[in-house]
Amino acid sequence: MLHHIELWVPDLPRATREWGWLLARLGYGPYQEWEHGRSWRLGATYLVVEQSPALRGAEHDRMRPGLNHLAFHAGAAAEVDVLAREAPAHGWAPLFADRYPHAGGPDHYAAYLTNTDGFEVELVAAEVRTNPRELR
Repeated sequence: MLHHIELWVPDLPRATREWGWLLARLGYGPYQEWEHGRSWRLGATYLVVEQSPALRGAEHDRMRPGLNHLAFHAGAAAEVDVLAREAPAHGWAPLFADRYPHAGGPDHYAAYLTNTDGFEVELVAAEVRTNPRELR
């Protein structure tokens, strides 16, 4: 199981607003707060945003080596739709909007978003199975 993820950000107040909204909507609760960072926890896993004094550079580029995106379980397809509609008001812009909600393929229902700092998230809908014996 994943223990935690730490993202270094150039603007802590902005990251707190953007990530705080998204994580709260996904069921994460506030966990830790200190001068240069905040975290949110769900179960045993937590996510940190930190504006570290050791940060070099001011932007994240998901197209460079390193983190491309984080994918989250986001509930039913209807909940993914609501999150995708609400996201722009909270600093998140749609990616691949012309292919929503199947940008990941015809059997994959998800919203892809990017925030002000260039971090990408994928909000994945729970699978809907018509045959209860179907295994994936």
